[in-house]
Amino acid sequence: MDAAKKKVLLIEDDEAMLDALYDTFSGVGFNVYKTRDGKEGLSSAFSEKPDVVILDLLMPKMDGTVLMERLREDDWGKEVPVIVLTNVNPEKNDILDGVITYKPAYYLVKSDVSLETIVSKVKELLGIQD
Repeated sequence: MDAAKKKVLLIEDDEAMLDALYDTFSGVGFNVYKTRDGKEGLSSAFSEKPDVVILDLLMPKMDGTVLMERLREDDWGKEVPVIVLTNVNPEKNDILDGVITYKPAYYLVKSDVSLETIVSKVKELLGIQD
């Protein structure tokens, strides 16, 4: 399977992180869409129908948990893999219980994961062989 035919939607309000993710995924051949807040991210998810969504939790206009709730209400949205990429440490915050309800494929803490690992997780979810 070819990464160039796969769409990744990035929903991240931190500009530096968003740019790093965009450059990394574009650099390995994915079609990448980026948004800076939850409301814009949800709209983009429904219009672009990406193959995977990478989502921050703490964002303006709509947080990631609400976004996942709304996404999972849709037939397409029930199936799309979501990777939560956040600074919210699940061991120190009760937000994890709410997130698990919406079945993210992965819950990754930004400070604990490299860009290469994130790409690897996306390729794994999409069945892309290196």
